[in-house]
Amino acid sequence: MADRGRVIDSLVAAFATDPVLRYLFPDEATYPQHAAAFFGHLFDKRVHKEAIWTVGNGASVAIWEPPSTEDGAPDECLAAQLPADTFARVRAYDQAVHAALPAAPFWYLGVLGTHPDYAGRRWGHAVMAAGLRRAAADGLPAFLETSNPANVEVYRRAGWEVHGVVTQPLPIWIMQQSAR
Repeated sequence: MADRGRVIDSLVAAFATDPVLRYLFPDEATYPQHAAAFFGHLFDKRVHKEAIWTVGNGASVAIWEPPSTEDGAPDECLAAQLPADTFARVRAYDQAVHAALPAAPFWYLGVLGTHPDYAGRRWGHAVMAAGLRRAAADGLPAFLETSNPANVEVYRRAGWEVHGVVTQPLPIWIMQQSAR
């Protein structure tokens, strides 16, 4: 597994202009600190589940959530690292997304990002494919969400289909790839 710090740095850089991250962390001055806390929290929750794939020593990262019955909601550990209003946005976004996801088991691609210095090498496709193989081996569909309209077509070309759209707190496309 790649160095935690490298993974977090890559994701902070990869999502610097992403609609979701800018909604969650709109202040330019605190974005790096808050985004790093957010991605660090996700990394720490998933690393023991063997659901993180990387390429280039963490330059490209896919953080997946395997099917489970446990609550994947942001917890008090993250709340302690963020201002209350910021944590409230994270929680509201998480609740909106999870309300649109199915009740049946599935694999969830929570984060897919490549450091901008390494973009265009198809490393994101490689780390995404690793999780998709795991979902297929389990005979389960995979889901993701994106608020970046440009990503919808990118994901479609990779075999994903729009499952639904959430309009609040911002436009969010829920996408599915059926088990193969």
